[in-house]
Amino acid sequence: MSYSQHYERSFVRTFFTSPTAVEGKDDSAAMLRRAAQLRGMEAPDVWVPDNEDATAPSMRDEGAENIIDVVSEHGADVPGEIHPRVVWHRDSPETRFQGFQHMLEIADPDRGALEHLDGFVIPEVGDIDDWKKADEFLTIVEREHGLEERRLSMSVIVESGQAELALADLRDEIGKPTNNLERLFLLVDGEVDYTKDMRAITSTGGLPPWPELRHNTSRAASANGLIAVDGPYDDIRDVDGYHERMTDNRMKGMLGIWSLTPGQVIEANESPLPPATGQWLLDVGDRNVELVDTGGRYACEGDDLELTTIGEGTYEVDTGDGVRKLDADELHDTLVELTEYVPSLSDIVDSMEQFEAAKEAGEGAIAMERSATLEIGDVTVSITSDRMWDEATYQAAKTPIDLFQDVYEHRPDQRETLQERYGESVVERAMNVG
Repeated sequence: MSYSQHYERSFVRTFFTSPTAVEGKDDSAAMLRRAAQLRGMEAPDVWVPDNEDATAPSMRDEGAENIIDVVSEHGADVPGEIHPRVVWHRDSPETRFQGFQHMLEIADPDRGALEHLDGFVIPEVGDIDDWKKADEFLTIVEREHGLEERRLSMSVIVESGQAELALADLRDEIGKPTNNLERLFLLVDGEVDYTKDMRAITSTGGLPPWPELRHNTSRAASANGLIAVDGPYDDIRDVDGYHERMTDNRMKGMLGIWSLTPGQVIEANESPLPPATGQWLLDVGDRNVELVDTGGRYACEGDDLELTTIGEGTYEVDTGDGVRKLDADELHDTLVELTEYVPSLSDIVDSMEQFEAAKEAGEGAIAMERSATLEIGDVTVSITSDRMWDEATYQAAKTPIDLFQDVYEHRPDQRETLQERYGESVVERAMNVG
């Protein structure tokens, strides 16, 4: 492809929407104003003043004015990017025209918001021709206001089968001289409307998980140099479920998620970052059990794994799927298979620095050793495992470092928190590795 990214962020962890106008309030823009003043881990990477679903239809004209007023006043100090969501619908010319009118108003250089504005979010898109319509409207907005082409980014919300199929068309369309789709920034899933469009039914009335949609969106983002963001997780009290969703997403390459509250913003900002300390896990049945650091040894508390000595060098182990008798070597190999290590930021930096030094010395691959002493019941076992690092392993391990460096560079309001979490020396090394 001949085009290149026009935006600075390579990672977006948080996509936070705020109503633009609330009926019945003395200040209809109060929620918008509060959101604009969030800082640190409470502040999202992308703030979305939401003039669509979060705002009543009767309040949207006032909402557009509120965006202009609040972004003009507070936009210079907002630590993340600002991308208002306007109305749009693949089947409604009237709705598309209203969204176009609001974009014209909000992006007017004489109104004061434009200098702090990064782009717009377009919901309810259809097939690729509909994406081109939105792009054309943005091009017209730019020309009406004398702006450089693609000054405004365009992010879309995938909320229909048509939009999901359009993801596969992007590689053929982006970069053509007949459109400005290079302005694309985020591909955001909207599972609620997607469920409605697919006419899906669940026994509880809840949303299906739609792993295929999230995979397809992440794949399209990877193939086109864009950023994938998951949709809203509306059970805002279910912190564990939110974390589980984000963990599953990260294994698909989707590091960003919609946040509905400042609390969710904090969780989503912190979750993708490497941990401050390493953690040993024991794979028991269908779940991972965290081993407790007891001063250099790692203990399995509880009865998830039963291990007892039945004779000199002979052990009996029960992982929940049957009892096995093992000698010392078999026990070591079994525990190596059952344990996993979650590396800290410092661990990742150490490994990368070792590989970089080896590569400078002319080595193409090296073995990285990891060892630990485990305490399970009355048995203490030392385990050692080796992992071969080559260039491909190095590049894969580099992703969390790339994320950390992106956050540190573009979110100076979070630097103090990062230094407190990891320590200044680790942060400095993480910013220089890779």
